[in-house]
Amino acid sequence: MRKIQNNLLPALLAAVIAALVIIPIFGLELKRAGMKLSLDAHWSYVLWGSLAVFVVQLLRPALQARSVGLGLPKIPRLPAQWARPLMFAALLMAATWPFFAGRNAVDIATLALIYVMLGLGLNVVVGFAGLLDLGFVGFYAVGAYTYALLYHWAGWSFWQALPLSGAMAALFGFVLGFPVLRLRGDYLAIVTLGFGEIIRLLLVNLTDWTGGPDGISSIPKPTVMGLEMARNPSVEGTQTFHQFFDLSFNSMHMVIFLYLMALLLAIVTLFISNRLIRMPIGRAWEALREDEIACRSLGLSPMKIKLSAFTLGAMFAGFGGAFFAARQGIVNPESFTFIESALILAIVVLGGMGSQLGVIVAAVLLTALPEVARQFSEYRMLIFGLVMILMMIWRPQGLFPMQRHQIKVDTGPAGSAGQA
Repeated sequence: MRKIQNNLLPALLAAVIAALVIIPIFGLELKRAGMKLSLDAHWSYVLWGSLAVFVVQLLRPALQARSVGLGLPKIPRLPAQWARPLMFAALLMAATWPFFAGRNAVDIATLALIYVMLGLGLNVVVGFAGLLDLGFVGFYAVGAYTYALLYHWAGWSFWQALPLSGAMAALFGFVLGFPVLRLRGDYLAIVTLGFGEIIRLLLVNLTDWTGGPDGISSIPKPTVMGLEMARNPSVEGTQTFHQFFDLSFNSMHMVIFLYLMALLLAIVTLFISNRLIRMPIGRAWEALREDEIACRSLGLSPMKIKLSAFTLGAMFAGFGGAFFAARQGIVNPESFTFIESALILAIVVLGGMGSQLGVIVAAVLLTALPEVARQFSEYRMLIFGLVMILMMIWRPQGLFPMQRHQIKVDTGPAGSAGQA
């Protein structure tokens, strides 16, 4: 009770601040009747919103004391012999699902898989190496524009440009690594944030190359073994996919193909990142994340470790950017704003830094839920911010925290030690 009394003044202050924020957003509404504008006030929204903030702030000590009981349940460990069958069943379900789902659902799932790739790439930098990167969307943009420019100026196909898109983004990640070798924490975040904005402004101002704010359009979709999945071939004398296999044309074929491509790229990204964390470079990332001084004392080079994290994470973003450009058919700077970097970082934090399963689940949730609940689209960012605040209070480690490898030593009466 004493804690609640001591928290009364902060609760009142929080309620007043909440009212000042709620009034211009929900409390006042402009309505137009002919040539006249009228201002309607909805004070009930302000009252209930402020009251909710007051109650939560007042009871915060009691809520924090019971936060352990409010935590999400732990996922039980499955027997090792079940892992592969379950993985195979999940992959089989994911691969066959688009053949039974609707077009809109498959489109949303394809977008979610793009964010899975981006989240796994940023997880290398933030989750494994512990380097806060707020400009990750810059590498995403480099990959997308690399494919767009190679097609526009050299006529390259998607499969020809895909490796170079990843390599170009990795090069930018390597170059970015040098200025930030001595930076940590907030200073590192500011520099990477500036990098992302510099990339976007360059794309806007280099109009002769990138098309400026209008971007580059008419980017072709990927082909299947050299066969276009279109109604009519773009080059005379060639056949399209449905003509070659004597099928009736269906636009859904391209939607399913793009989904399967995104699924394949996400699986490859997951496999590579999963193998990397089990290799010496992955152990070096963890050492750098835990303590850079101790990492240096072990004979490891923080410079090389940081460069490797930025380079590999950027490479995955480059692959995702190239696929994004192929899926959309058009790229412009407005697709690569800071909010995209914030969303990708939120995926990593919400899922659990370093947790690959958490990143996948969070990417699906943050991509699919706003599309499902379109009636709340106006309040999307407000709900998103509220969810992140609640997560930081009650589940700061994320939905699926990273499982750290542990060794238990059981010393018996005879002094023997067993390893588990």
